[in-house]
Amino acid sequence: MITRDEIVAEARSWLGTPYVHQASAKGLGTDCLGLVRGVYRALLQGEPERPPAYSADWAEFGGRELLRDAARRHLVPIEPGGAIMGDVILFRMRMNGPAKHAAILTAPGRMIHAYAGHAVMETALSHWWRRRVAFAFAFPEVSE
Repeated sequence: MITRDEIVAEARSWLGTPYVHQASAKGLGTDCLGLVRGVYRALLQGEPERPPAYSADWAEFGGRELLRDAARRHLVPIEPGGAIMGDVILFRMRMNGPAKHAAILTAPGRMIHAYAGHAVMETALSHWWRRRVAFAFAFPEVSE
């Protein structure tokens, strides 16, 4: 079993990791998916799955929810409104587009994520981000 505090502590240990598309190496480089994968690896002792190579616009074509579907294979779906610290949230960057960004909640109204041009950072889950939340997931084996 893992705790929510352990999830947040591991996510915070990635703070400052540079943004590198498709990477998942603490301190060296990561993107938003790589951050979630890295936290999963550290706490659950294994890579959930190796994603195929993907471009920055990977989710835009085909009308499928590829990120949501991958999350469902390894995480526990929850209602977005019920997500709390330690949970993973997925965002639609365009209101009618597919979910293509991920973050880990660290406290009420706070999240850790990585995105182009920025190192991994902890930021406010502002109104701009809140209105883009599409899905939420809990890590497996979390003790409440």
